[in-house]
Amino acid sequence: MRFFNRITFQTPESVELEFTLAGIGNRALALLIDYTVLGITLLLFVFTWAVFSTQLVNFIEDFFTSLPNLDIWLLAIFFIIAFAIYISYFVFFETLWFGQTPGKRVAKIRVVRDDGRLIGLQQATLRALLRPFDETLFIGAFLIMLGSREKRLGDLAAGTIVIQAETPIASATLTISEQAKELYEQLIQIADLSKLLPDDFAVIREYLQRRAAMSLKARASLSLKLAEQVVAIINLENLPEAVTPDVFLEAVYLVYQEPKF
Repeated sequence: MRFFNRITFQTPESVELEFTLAGIGNRALALLIDYTVLGITLLLFVFTWAVFSTQLVNFIEDFFTSLPNLDIWLLAIFFIIAFAIYISYFVFFETLWFGQTPGKRVAKIRVVRDDGRLIGLQQATLRALLRPFDETLFIGAFLIMLGSREKRLGDLAAGTIVIQAETPIASATLTISEQAKELYEQLIQIADLSKLLPDDFAVIREYLQRRAAMSLKARASLSLKLAEQVVAIINLENLPEAVTPDVFLEAVYLVYQEPKF
């Protein structure tokens, strides 16, 4: 069934990460919410622009008897700014909220790259710029329903897919400490988390699931090694002060579990 399509990433460690694709229903719900928020934003802009343009015309008419094509220029500027707001809404949220907009967050879906990595500015911009074409004659909706990976034009160009935002299927429940949750808030500000690959996440997940069964010596050695590797990947100089490798790995795991601004 279309709403239960899944995609699997095979990692070098032979660990499979399975995600459920978002489906046309969830994506439509997210878009409805986003357009509601965006519509309110644009209405506020229209009101502000109407007041501003009226004052500007009155000011100019006080100094010039006639200024040809002023109305046309103001109308052109209005549409350019309105289009910029439309595009920026999706680019801003999908870049800073790790593939989610307010609508996607409510619908519990998010955008990732084809290899499972978090999207960046380039992917978010391509998706936003092609959105008007996707919505022309519902082209995007037809492509989503007909394609095996549920991609619209923006996804095809940007190399992205839309998945459900729940944690990937795992064989054990992980316990995340409060300290890790606080550290996660810091990491999203100071580290380049978009460089994490599915296999990086898979290794961290496997360790966090099995650490309780390890000896203290083996656990300390492995957690430190993994933490040092992740530090290098996300461009940190060192582990944050007063943070154990286990807490650091838990915080990194949260990038996939509950992405947010």
